[in-house]
Amino acid sequence: MKTRLRFRIYTFLFFLIAGLALNACKETPKDQKEVVDVFATADKIIKDIIVPQFPDKNYNIMDFGAVADGVSDNTQAIKLAIESCHNEGGGKVIVPAGNFLTGPIHLRSNVNLHLEEGAVVLFTKDSKAYLPVVHTSYEGVELMNYSPLIYAYKQKNIAVTGKGIFDGQASETNWWPWCGAERYGYVDGEPQQKDDHNLPRLRKMNEEATPVSERLFGEGYQLRPSFFEPFECENILIKGVTFTNAPFWVIHPIKCNSITIDGVTVQSHGPNNDGCDPEYSKNVHITNCVFDTGDDCIAIKSGRNDEGRRVNIPSENIVVENCEMKDGHGGVVIGSEISAGVRNVYVRNCNMDSPNLERAIRIKTNTLRGGFVENVFVKNIKVGQVKEAVLKINTYYAIYANQEGNFIPTIKNIHLEDVEVENGGEYGILIKGRAESPVENVSFTNVHIKGAKTPLSVENSQPIIFKNTTINGVEY
Repeated sequence: MKTRLRFRIYTFLFFLIAGLALNACKETPKDQKEVVDVFATADKIIKDIIVPQFPDKNYNIMDFGAVADGVSDNTQAIKLAIESCHNEGGGKVIVPAGNFLTGPIHLRSNVNLHLEEGAVVLFTKDSKAYLPVVHTSYEGVELMNYSPLIYAYKQKNIAVTGKGIFDGQASETNWWPWCGAERYGYVDGEPQQKDDHNLPRLRKMNEEATPVSERLFGEGYQLRPSFFEPFECENILIKGVTFTNAPFWVIHPIKCNSITIDGVTVQSHGPNNDGCDPEYSKNVHITNCVFDTGDDCIAIKSGRNDEGRRVNIPSENIVVENCEMKDGHGGVVIGSEISAGVRNVYVRNCNMDSPNLERAIRIKTNTLRGGFVENVFVKNIKVGQVKEAVLKINTYYAIYANQEGNFIPTIKNIHLEDVEVENGGEYGILIKGRAESPVENVSFTNVHIKGAKTPLSVENSQPIIFKNTTINGVEY
């Protein structure tokens, strides 16, 4: 009897252990495991970002002499309110309802610049108001130039919040003509950014590693300032506000760490009016935003050519989610200033739709820029229509002449999943890699593209991995 009982127990244990071992050996399908792990990583990036907190103290700019008539210069009143808030340990600088004209605003640590509903901050059209020059950047190259409209240099725990509007007042009569395009007000014969004393001079300084302190521009030059530029800052919050009529790039965190951009609207259709350009920056969360822009909605950067390689700070750990992209050259773009590289970009739960949106996801570089792009994950995206392509990867990008050099870019691990496209434009997928460095490991899972004139145009890429993917109703 005891022998029979022991036999039954041993038999039961044997099959139990065998069953557990069998289950342990069953691998989750590779693609499913990858998706779960990837977006768990995105969640961890968000969780680890420090969102600044501020003491419960208010500093109303009206108490420092501000006048809400849209005409009086409130530069000093706003500066005094910010300095008082900073010097007394931090808090909230309040801009109440009304129209407030000002020059550049320089944020300080532990200050939350808060625009109440109905508040409109109007930035002066007088370029001289943005002097003296400050340490800033233009198209991926550092220089001393006009102050950004809102600027913070080496500060910590800063915020711009509220329901108000920042209006840069840039137009065809100021700032925009300097781009050199007639449709933005340029008149033939007037100075513009492509003149020898502007961009060509800055490009040469880049090549020759001229110290930034000697790269003096500003008055007498035609390089436009960014709208909001935190430079070498930590723990940044931009929430709820609207930016419009920017001179140049709109939100440009450069060499920053721990950035939250939440519920922001960018509605600005000027030249180079990118919505958000994280550059040499890491741990960035862009969520619940609306981008309606004259250039890329979001463009992730990491320096131009020699400068980017010298600085050598990749942009990484960037999560974009729950956003709406309307007009723009691209929805989420990486490049072209990309010489230090970009990695670990996560895009999910976004809507992209406009007859003036050219691409949904875009990567652009060349052999002067070089750099690398790796680990880009896109999930649950709805695209109404795009002009050119759903995904465009171009390693021959050129807007200026002579864009060939000796720095071969590498692009790998680009994954799109659960993407629905109603009108794919000229191409469903457009990839132009290099024979000496083909694009690697691109996959499409549960992607359905309708209305693409040319389904695929692919050069110098490893075979694309398709899983349950259709273009114009044809399964790939």
